[in-house]
Amino acid sequence: MGKFFAFQSLKIFAVLWTLGGLVTGGLAVWIWMGSQAAWRDHLNRAYETGVVLYESLRQRTEPPQYVQMSDAKMKGSSDINPVTLPQFANLPARSHVTSISISTSKTRLQLHIVSTVLSYPLAKLPPNTNRPVAAQLGEITQMMASYCSNPILFARFDQSKWIRIEAPDVWGCDAAPKDKRLIAIAILLAGLVFILSHAFDVTSKFSRFAIILRRRGVVGGNSEFTEQGPNELREVMKALNEYLAHEQDRLEKRAMVLSGVSHDLGTPATRLRLRAALIEDKELRRKLETDIDQMTGMIESVLTYTRSEMNAEEPRKISLTSLVQSIVDDYNDIGKPVQFLSADAVEMDKSRSVFGAGGGNIALPQEDARRVLVTARPVSLGRAVANLIDNALKYGRRATVSVRADSETAVVIVDDEGGNISDEVVSQLTGPFLRGQNADFIEGVGLGLTIVSTIARQHGGAVSFEHVPKGLRAKLTIRRH
Repeated sequence: MGKFFAFQSLKIFAVLWTLGGLVTGGLAVWIWMGSQAAWRDHLNRAYETGVVLYESLRQRTEPPQYVQMSDAKMKGSSDINPVTLPQFANLPARSHVTSISISTSKTRLQLHIVSTVLSYPLAKLPPNTNRPVAAQLGEITQMMASYCSNPILFARFDQSKWIRIEAPDVWGCDAAPKDKRLIAIAILLAGLVFILSHAFDVTSKFSRFAIILRRRGVVGGNSEFTEQGPNELREVMKALNEYLAHEQDRLEKRAMVLSGVSHDLGTPATRLRLRAALIEDKELRRKLETDIDQMTGMIESVLTYTRSEMNAEEPRKISLTSLVQSIVDDYNDIGKPVQFLSADAVEMDKSRSVFGAGGGNIALPQEDARRVLVTARPVSLGRAVANLIDNALKYGRRATVSVRADSETAVVIVDDEGGNISDEVVSQLTGPFLRGQNADFIEGVGLGLTIVSTIARQHGGAVSFEHVPKGLRAKLTIRRH
């Protein structure tokens, strides 16, 4: 059944849900109305029994087969005092007696209803407005049939003998029809739950697909989508997989072309450098070498950017602090003014812990702060950190690097000591081929921060900039998991 529903169209789902709702609702209404009709028939039968019983009592004729009539056995004297309650024999020790008197100008009918459960609410009977005695007796027997109490009826006309009347098939507990209204409600609720559960299951597939689609390209995200769910969703996934495969193929071909161009330019670039070295004019030789380095650097930057978009590297768990510190050590080995500031503590959200009694953060000791573990692509992430440091050295003379983390994200902070830069330029730094205000005096092609931004998005984060007292601060934020 699950496989059947997994491959159906939403149109078929709509038809099935509509038909299922109609069938379930119709069945519930049919059961409900049937239960109501059976109860009305039961009360009508009790009313008719009362009417027939009146004639049997008045004329001393045989009652219907389902009614037993006999002379009542009394306790003590057989003289009847009309004021006091008669003492009937063979009754339960604890009994509730409901007494009723129906009088006309010609006769008087006395009734005593004996029940071990309750006294009957006579106030619910219609008021006596000169209606026939038979109708009034029918209303009394109808009231007796309305409750499960297995009563015994004692009746007499005027000063005649008391008659004991039993009719368990009319007003006994077993005579009442089963109340199936709860069954109707249960069927209706079960059908509603079944339809809503399948509807929510279908909509949840679309919601899960939207979440997976947002995480595509991020570390841990899917490079392609498993085709599942309704036919419409499967068609969307299939088309998207074909599109992504086509785009991946284009990126690979672009990287192949750029690699070929970079390789092919290597030989003439080397020859140009050799020939430039033969030029006696030092200023002309320097300009030629600068142009050659800029040309090859531009090709390498574009190739690096294309490779960063391809997500070719597999993510794994690494120590972000160790990665950043090793990069800083490499810069220090070649004499670059780069400093790493270790964190004294790391902030964790204690509300996510099973031992966290409330919100807020908790600071872990320095030993734990050194072990900021993240799931990332180490080569790509290292390239992003190196680009930020290079950018700080180019535009700010020196760089100070630190790592901060909480339970969800990790941040690599790079501060420089550059000059003032406008907010408008800061907001555009991550665009391709956009450079700072003093770019005319610094080597580069304007793709370094674009590569950093791309790598940050692949790790579920972003790169941002803010002004600090000494210069500009770059913050590379990534998700830890």
